[in-house]
Amino acid sequence: MADSIVLVSGGMDSAVTAAIAVLEGTAAFLHINYGQRTEARELKAFNAIAESCGVRERLVVDISYLKKIGGSALTDSAIEVPEGDLSRKGVPSTYVPFRNANFLSIAVSWAEVIAAKNIYIGAVEEDSSGYPDCREAFFTAFEKAANLGKKPGSDIKIITPLIHLRKADIVKKGLELKAPLHLTWSCYRDETLACGECDSCLLRLRGFSEAGAKDPIPYRQKAAL
Repeated sequence: MADSIVLVSGGMDSAVTAAIAVLEGTAAFLHINYGQRTEARELKAFNAIAESCGVRERLVVDISYLKKIGGSALTDSAIEVPEGDLSRKGVPSTYVPFRNANFLSIAVSWAEVIAAKNIYIGAVEEDSSGYPDCREAFFTAFEKAANLGKKPGSDIKIITPLIHLRKADIVKKGLELKAPLHLTWSCYRDETLACGECDSCLLRLRGFSEAGAKDPIPYRQKAAL
């Protein structure tokens, strides 16, 4: 049995969160496929990160109904992933409607079964793409709802260790913890070479640049920041 469940997408934020969780106790890793464009590449990154962290207790869940629901450039091929714009305001087309609530619900279900006390998720509020389900207030409210809806016993804590960090701080934290950043994948568009142009690539590249470090993954091209 694990002390914690860590939601590991395969991206940089989740890898740093995983490194933190592993240091603080035994962890089980959860990965969710939801019909996203880079699903296969993210799954590969998840398994590589788990291997690097020495975590054997893993669960991969498919919720491809999010692709059927649509409404996001990440799941609907008819909606193009826009060029990155780090000054953009509002909710971008890459937002997957209520995705984190779906993810957390699965994590809470598994936590009840394996008696895990904590759920870690690498959400970032201050330097994210503007997703409403990445706000601290959302996680606080969801934790309350989860504990009201689960069977009696120890309450589950939802832990967001990166919630107020900027990408540069996350890079520094990852390097400090020796998190396997070279195994991660962040690109919204491509699975072979990161595009270097989408919001996720731009946030990542800016984070490494501001941290004074070199991003270890390959890019098709790197936009000027």
